[in-house]
Amino acid sequence: MLLAGLDGGYPSLNTSEEERAALDAVATFRTSGNGYLIEQNTRPQTIGYALLDSPVALAAWMLDHDTDAYDKISRAFVDKQPSGGLTRDHILDNITLYWLTGTRASAARSYGENTQAAAHAAGQARPEVKLPVGFTMFPGEIFRAPRSWAEKSYPSLAYFNEVDRGGHFAAWEEPELFATEIGAAFRSLR
Repeated sequence: MLLAGLDGGYPSLNTSEEERAALDAVATFRTSGNGYLIEQNTRPQTIGYALLDSPVALAAWMLDHDTDAYDKISRAFVDKQPSGGLTRDHILDNITLYWLTGTRASAARSYGENTQAAAHAAGQARPEVKLPVGFTMFPGEIFRAPRSWAEKSYPSLAYFNEVDRGGHFAAWEEPELFATEIGAAFRSLR
């Protein structure tokens, strides 16, 4: 996911149809899908400790922390129609892994730490990424970042591709496609 897009992307007077669609999707996410993000950004320990207290609460959080997760994960249980690799067993394995290792609090805390770092850097120019960057746009992502936004975020963009399946959980949903895209992104750098 192109995080710069969550800040409103790069609107301009000559906004393309693709960019308008991305801006609309970001607006929808910001009004109905980012509660988990706000909680983890501002009170990561609160949600972290709560999720360490109950495996049922952990499973509920994983299922319903945003609309994308709910739509994809519930299909695997209710309709028995997994979204790629998001099968019932893989979902339960993921929840179990978080539960047995007790890592849900530290996972939530990473959001808060990133937010604090951004707050400390407020008003400063974002450091330019000089390393080659590869970006794959998965159609089921929270918003479809246009290539123009990826290029503005990463002037060193070496690879951009749009694929026909996968989403926000691309590595989990479509692991083979995800691995193929990583290889393709950096093949030219060998």
